[in-house]
Amino acid sequence: MQHVTPATSPGGRDTRLRPAFVSAVVSLVAVFAAVGSTIPLFNIYRVEDGFTNAGISLTVVAYSAATLSTLLVLGRMSNHVGRRPTAMASLGLLVLGCLLLLNVHDIGILIAGRLLMGLGAGLASSSLTAYIVDAAPARPTWLASVASSQTVMLGLAVGAIASGALVQFGPWPRKLIYLVVIVLLLLSITLVAISSDTVTPAPGGWRSLRPSVRVPVRVRRLLPVAAAVLLATWATGAFYQAFVPALVEDQLHTDSPLVLGLVFAAYMGPSALGAPLGSRFSPAAAQRIGMIAFLAGWIGMITAITTGALPLFIAATIVAGAAQGIAISAATRGLLYGSRLTDRAPVFAVVYLLSYSGATIPSLISAQLSNVFSVPHIALGYSALALIATLFTVIAARDPHTGTISQRAE
Repeated sequence: MQHVTPATSPGGRDTRLRPAFVSAVVSLVAVFAAVGSTIPLFNIYRVEDGFTNAGISLTVVAYSAATLSTLLVLGRMSNHVGRRPTAMASLGLLVLGCLLLLNVHDIGILIAGRLLMGLGAGLASSSLTAYIVDAAPARPTWLASVASSQTVMLGLAVGAIASGALVQFGPWPRKLIYLVVIVLLLLSITLVAISSDTVTPAPGGWRSLRPSVRVPVRVRRLLPVAAAVLLATWATGAFYQAFVPALVEDQLHTDSPLVLGLVFAAYMGPSALGAPLGSRFSPAAAQRIGMIAFLAGWIGMITAITTGALPLFIAATIVAGAAQGIAISAATRGLLYGSRLTDRAPVFAVVYLLSYSGATIPSLISAQLSNVFSVPHIALGYSALALIATLFTVIAARDPHTGTISQRAE
């Protein structure tokens, strides 16, 4: 099978950019570890502060809406001011969000902290992912697409597990994880500051603030299936943030923050393992395989919720997590096919706009429905979304056209 990799400038893979690649990966892990660190605390906020499922779901909406807004307005900014300063600004916003969350006793504070995290994550989603692709080594050929698409999931898993462990076994259960994450974010700012940039500052920064959604013409026909994959998988991720804390405690009968962190990580973590598996297939085939396995995971989760079987729920979660890694990385690989340096930030802006739309819209709807329907019933709605996305992917998935700039660059 022919590997599909983004085209790069001649100097884009030289040795001096290896530290930049490492710095960008570490920083993206830190960003989403910060995002994931809040999830094991949701049940504590529910018990000690009286937060409702609807209120917690609204924090997911606030985070996702802030991310969407940032991507729309600032998604191309790193093409003009450089990857480094944009990445450092995103990390700084996450630090501010964590500082605010050190003292959560009101739902408004939690929403405000998550909103700041959303602003930082949105800026990081376009700048740091583009930075990773710019600086990635040429071999293995799948590294750029896998690292750029799956580092997010790895960071969420690391944040959730670390948070669950520190909340359950460490001192200051409501604060320690945020202090640890702040240190990691400050370290990431330092690493980025001493790394080489891959973009020379260019005029047009103010014009880039006008909301724009675009991908290269050659891959636009791939967008509908990529949208289906991203919407369904990220909607499930939002479900895990907003409703799985209550589900684990009320339906699966455990209130352990570590177990909650492990359950969330069981969805996010295997995504990074599934992604390289998908590189063995064409983008279209990998998306089909990934989404069929993703649907199988949802069937297992619904069965586990119905029977109250925690081990089955975790096993099905792992299947769905690995499957989303296959599908998401394949969708990203297709959209990056033949990309140039200036294409990448806009492409990733579109990828994450679709992703966070998948997280935001179902969360907003389910937040309202949670006052009427139980969490198991809401889970059925998300599984129906997975079914629709899988059927569409199986029918409509296509590979990028061959004979593009990517092949000539190789």
